[in-house]
Amino acid sequence: MTRFATLAAVAALAAAPALAAPQTYTIDQSHAQIIFSYDHVGYSTGYGMFSGFGGEVQFDAEDPAASSVTVTFPVRSMLTGWEARFEHFMSPDFFDAAEDEMVTFTSTAVEVTGETTGKITGDLTLNGVTKSVVLDATLNKSEPYPFPPFEGKPAVGFSATTTLLRSDFNVGAFAPFVSDEVQVQISFEAMVTE
Repeated sequence: MTRFATLAAVAALAAAPALAAPQTYTIDQSHAQIIFSYDHVGYSTGYGMFSGFGGEVQFDAEDPAASSVTVTFPVRSMLTGWEARFEHFMSPDFFDAAEDEMVTFTSTAVEVTGETTGKITGDLTLNGVTKSVVLDATLNKSEPYPFPPFEGKPAVGFSATTTLLRSDFNVGAFAPFVSDEVQVQISFEAMVTE
């Protein structure tokens, strides 16, 4: 009887599903935005945006701390709402950005702080400088997508905020009159497309 019980237990373990592994989600570029803002001489707040960025999320719903994210986009995809400002930002005063110069973020650690919140630490490369930054992140939603053409596909949505110092990335011109601190807001959707 004992031998039968042991064999039954082994068979049950072999038939049990493997522990859930992180799923790969591709960022939906049509629903991906980074908005930045800064103080301009105390008179106004300047805004800009990067939209349509790409990347990948490895999301582990069972163990969110084992998740990761990578993002990349061209510096020259920046939107400012005024062409002369865009050209100034791309000039030697700031980025001196080549057509193929990229911004990248690669997470190095995820700390879970609540049921849907966490801190994502990662390496941000901007203007040829790589610095560790921390994003305060929120999981907005994690459930199958409701609309075609991705209806029924697993999907997640995240928001995050952080504060950067322009001078850390050698784009600190005109500080402190134009604030060195830049507030950053991020929001994107990602889904399993295979």
